[in-house]
Amino acid sequence: MNLSISMVQTRLFWQDRQQNLDWFDSRLELITGQTDIIILPEMFTTGFSMNASSIAEEMGGPAMQWMAKKAAEKNAVIVGSMMMKESGSFYNRLIWMNPDGRFEYYDKRHLFRMANEHEHYSSGKSRVIFQHKGWKICPLICYDLRFPVWSRNRMVKEEYDYDVLIYVANWPERRAHAWKSLLVARAIENQAYVVGVNRIGTDGNEVIYSGDSALIDYMGERLSRTERFGDRCETVVISKSELDDFRKSFPAAMDADQFTIQA
Repeated sequence: MNLSISMVQTRLFWQDRQQNLDWFDSRLELITGQTDIIILPEMFTTGFSMNASSIAEEMGGPAMQWMAKKAAEKNAVIVGSMMMKESGSFYNRLIWMNPDGRFEYYDKRHLFRMANEHEHYSSGKSRVIFQHKGWKICPLICYDLRFPVWSRNRMVKEEYDYDVLIYVANWPERRAHAWKSLLVARAIENQAYVVGVNRIGTDGNEVIYSGDSALIDYMGERLSRTERFGDRCETVVISKSELDDFRKSFPAAMDADQFTIQA
């Protein structure tokens, strides 16, 4: 079975939820034809801000309502992270919004201490796997990319944990080489498709972002064409049968080391 994935690489408006939602209205209009999953960048309503105490929203707030509306209109899952308040704590939370309004979420595990993210947000405790149209999909956020153990694909009873690894990001241009290199590494070592969706432009802290969004196949080959600094919505179709055939012909996961992750 094939899966169509649309990547939205674009600018973000600093700490302005409504302007960002209005902007993404126009970006999603560029996605023509049917797609299965639409992926937006990390903190797509605000940019990578530490001002959670003032502008974070609660579950079911305006941005989630917008996601539900757009998922229904496009008949596709919409994925993106935002700052979220829950039970007195703040999270960098990725929302997986289904067309029927049902949703799941993942809280960012690795908080970017070099921007003091760990002082403003609580760390997620669990990795999650979403199911969609016969595919298993693992969502992660930005800095998680640097930690291969957390993203490691494992085989249990000849079944892989996931088929697609997604990273949504606000990854600065000055570290673009690491971003591009690690996306390829994660695809090869996990024998899975990897999708990295990053923003472009300059944020309120004068940090520059080049995008470099990409969809990488299980052998580390880039399938997407989005250019760095380009404002673009690109849809790429991936094949489950090709992935399965590759895994059968080269079952490296059967020789992987066993391990546990400490909370």
